[in-house]
Amino acid sequence: MRSPADYLERARTETDSSALRQLARCPYPFVWQALAANPHTPPAALLELSAARDSSWNDNRLLRLLAGHPRADRTVLKAVLDATAAKLAAGERPYAVVLALAAREEIEADEVTPLGDLRGASARLRGLLARRLRPVSR
Repeated sequence: MRSPADYLERARTETDSSALRQLARCPYPFVWQALAANPHTPPAALLELSAARDSSWNDNRLLRLLAGHPRADRTVLKAVLDATAAKLAAGERPYAVVLALAAREEIEADEVTPLGDLRGASARLRGLLARRLRPVSR
């Protein structure tokens, strides 16, 4: 029988895609976050993690890690965007996720901009989002 610490260690060090996908189904949010930080985690596992829920703090941290993951493809990022929109609409404040999504080339500015109009968005978030999405002038 494996302990939670064993799952965490595997999530941090595993490189096999199949094993990482299996770990994504474990019930521990700290393992989900370790998987989302592991650069070897495949997009299929990242997509599964985008639907994982535990608590507001853990969920927001997980979504932020997924939004910045180097292997997160458009499908994963769109799932993170949708989850973030739901959190904002419910009055939560996953601001770091919004800004991380705005930095991704796979997501269009017109997909991220509406997040600033949702219930949980602050004026400060809208300003940061506008600056992040502003084209760089040279």
